[in-house]
Amino acid sequence: MMRRAAGVALTIALAWTSVPSAARQTAEYLGWTGEQAQRIGQGMRANGRVGGLFDLRVVHTERSYNYKLRATWLTPDVIRATARLAQLTDGLSASETENLVKEAEAVRDTVVLVEIDPREGSGVVPLEWQAFLGLKGAQPGDPSIVKGKSVPALRDVRALSGVYRRDYNYERFWIVFPLRTEAGRDMFADGASGADLVVRIYDKEGRVSWPVPDSIRAGRVGAP
Repeated sequence: MMRRAAGVALTIALAWTSVPSAARQTAEYLGWTGEQAQRIGQGMRANGRVGGLFDLRVVHTERSYNYKLRATWLTPDVIRATARLAQLTDGLSASETENLVKEAEAVRDTVVLVEIDPREGSGVVPLEWQAFLGLKGAQPGDPSIVKGKSVPALRDVRALSGVYRRDYNYERFWIVFPLRTEAGRDMFADGASGADLVVRIYDKEGRVSWPVPDSIRAGRVGAP
């Protein structure tokens, strides 16, 4: 009988070690303090500018002479941090919090929350602006660069809102990027240490950079 009980215990232990790391990670993020979640969520925000600091002010008012830029890469850890803060704020259950994460990761690709504040000129962000994600230092035409798609409906996905309070000086855009290039390669699979986001508005360009987090390199984006 004792031998059978030991065998059952060993089976359970082996089963736990084979559970995907995402499941153990779920238990971990539900134990984060508010301070931990805030720090993790803030860690993937980068600030920049589209256009030069000393660009001449435009004569016509249909364009701004440059644009303040913020971008938050909504990685799996940032999504979990946002969901955890929602749990602490609203008293959500563990299952409700996990559902926020599942809803956010149902997008399957990676999402960057881009915030733009036009300086003078029209004060409006033109519809035809573009965003690109690629390996750090990649130049135009590099096959590692992918173009993003704006998906306004994602503003209603709570765990994709980030951990910062809304700043109404900035317009917000949820930009979805595939993590596979047109050649079918995983963009960040080959030990890439950094990623660049390039935002292009008319003839002006801005760039922000991040280190590539382990959660992206390990392919946890869109994990069930």
